[in-house]
Amino acid sequence: GFLPLQGHIVRNWKVRWFVLLQDKLLYYKIEGGKKEPSPKGRILLDGCTITCPCLEYENRPLLIKLKTKTNTDYFLECCSREERDSWALDITGAIHAGHPVQVQELHRMKNSFKLLENISLHDIVERMYDSSTGIKLTRNLDQGNRYKETFTGSALVDWLISSSFAVSRFEAVTLASMLMDENFIRPVGVRSTEATRSSDLSEKFLDDSTALYMFAESSKKNTSSREEVQFNISELSGTIVKQGFLVKQGHKRKNWKVRKFVLRADPAFLHYYDPTKEENKPVGGFSLRGCLVSALEDNGVPAGVKGNVQGNLFKIITKNDIHYYIQASSKAERVQWIEAIKPLT
Repeated sequence: GFLPLQGHIVRNWKVRWFVLLQDKLLYYKIEGGKKEPSPKGRILLDGCTITCPCLEYENRPLLIKLKTKTNTDYFLECCSREERDSWALDITGAIHAGHPVQVQELHRMKNSFKLLENISLHDIVERMYDSSTGIKLTRNLDQGNRYKETFTGSALVDWLISSSFAVSRFEAVTLASMLMDENFIRPVGVRSTEATRSSDLSEKFLDDSTALYMFAESSKKNTSSREEVQFNISELSGTIVKQGFLVKQGHKRKNWKVRKFVLRADPAFLHYYDPTKEENKPVGGFSLRGCLVSALEDNGVPAGVKGNVQGNLFKIITKNDIHYYIQASSKAERVQWIEAIKPLT
């Protein structure tokens, strides 16, 4: 699949096509909408250590860090928490494939639930407040309201694991629920507030990128009415239905670029982002109301498509008759995207 990779010499980000083998991770360059035949590079997994979640880059919370036995660091970015954890699990399995005892230990740690002995919630909160190593506070939008100095549920779970307060996401969620029960943190916004009505401790706190929380001692939420929110902000306030990396043909130069696509409902929009840029702002997007979406045949290059593309193409035509040509990584992924988009048109 596609993942942004940080360069070693020039520390910029490039999107590469990654293939995981039993003992190595290969990555390829995409040129003209097609994967090049020879790999651009390889990461040997023997002796590698993996860090996930990796919180070394504040603007990139979905990183995986691989350190080879020659002390070379590789940073890979995923587009969702689920994708990151899936990649990390598969890479970890490949790293320890030749060591069955370590594999058994990994499964034991994953399936066990035991909080650290003599754990102090006060110590955790004190670490959370630390300006350099604590939880990062950001402004967030929920149901037309703006909240400042908040953090998402998934961000806190990542932080608890990376700070060694928990070894699994289930354990971190339970620990976060305890922090909430003891009034160290509180939910803000619709999703997280509704979850607190659950009687199960492990379900009160949401490991979710749309559930918002803040320190209980923080100032009251700074909100603005729905009418005051700018249109472009309201576009981005919809519920995320699906997200992932796809290859898109440009409108002017007709070249192919990998973009991170985010599909939202209520309101129904499809936005795309440049995953090599630091700022998390869409470089384009459009309303799905009145759109037509369909798969394109893989035998030959359809009219309107330039370059020697790999296939798995689909087309979206907006109600303003703008044509978007997009490549998925497989036929199954193309079907998934079309089925997710159609109900929103």
